[in-house]
Amino acid sequence: MNDGRTTAERERARGQARAESRRAAVLGSPIAHSLSPVLHRAAYEELGLDGWTYDRFEVDETGLPGFFDGLGDDWAGLSLTMPLKRAVIPLLDTVSATAASVGAVNTVVFTDDGRRVGDNTDVPGMVAALRERGVESVESAAVLGAGATASSALAALARICTGEIVAYVRGPERAAEMRQWGERLDLDVRTADWADAGRALRAPLVIATTPAGATDALALEVPARPATLFDVLYEPWPTALAARWSAHGGAVVGGLDLLVHQAVLQVEQMTGVSTGPLAAMRHAGERALKDR
Repeated sequence: MNDGRTTAERERARGQARAESRRAAVLGSPIAHSLSPVLHRAAYEELGLDGWTYDRFEVDETGLPGFFDGLGDDWAGLSLTMPLKRAVIPLLDTVSATAASVGAVNTVVFTDDGRRVGDNTDVPGMVAALRERGVESVESAAVLGAGATASSALAALARICTGEIVAYVRGPERAAEMRQWGERLDLDVRTADWADAGRALRAPLVIATTPAGATDALALEVPARPATLFDVLYEPWPTALAARWSAHGGAVVGGLDLLVHQAVLQVEQMTGVSTGPLAAMRHAGERALKDR
């Protein structure tokens, strides 16, 4: 993300961050389940940012403008989850090209001159999570589901998929939305009915963006030699589909992988550090999920 600061300004910010007391938080509704505080606080501890705090706030679309109006100069940034990723856009001064391409913002950084800059770290987070598991490029892919996460999946596939993408959705409206996102991202996106979603599992890369339980029935249709599954859920984990996929020898990328990779990018943008502590954040997330 280009937040308008020069390299020298960002270097100064990195030094200042360690000495300042700054605030950040995740907003959404519902929000009690969010792991973001665990991940960001682990990053602050690892980076020695003793004066930094990260909280969670239950905020819906109607309460978002008022929340922004109440923020002071000590705020560094915000993480946004549903249903705020699109509702926040009118409240921002600048939106990155990545966020604009999917019409969703999950990160807001408050600059020194008072601007509100929006970005989407879900897209590069997905790409980074796949690359970490050795998936650099695929000839085709399938997406299960529609909505904000599915549009981010399409944007991620725009960077690594060289051929056709098939989106399996429920209903003609969802199908039309996914085709529109494909056109917007200059992708070859074909849609198919959810009833045929079992066919998706033969793709070189399958990205499941559906709510908990939605893909459980598909577990029985996992092929004998599956390729790579990216299931964006992290709780409950593993999903029935991910467990069956792994049992058949397929590669699985999970929701915690995505969560950690997008969060480390948020930490870098909000604090100004060049490299966030990915390993420490992942360890904190794994421990928190185990404790639950």
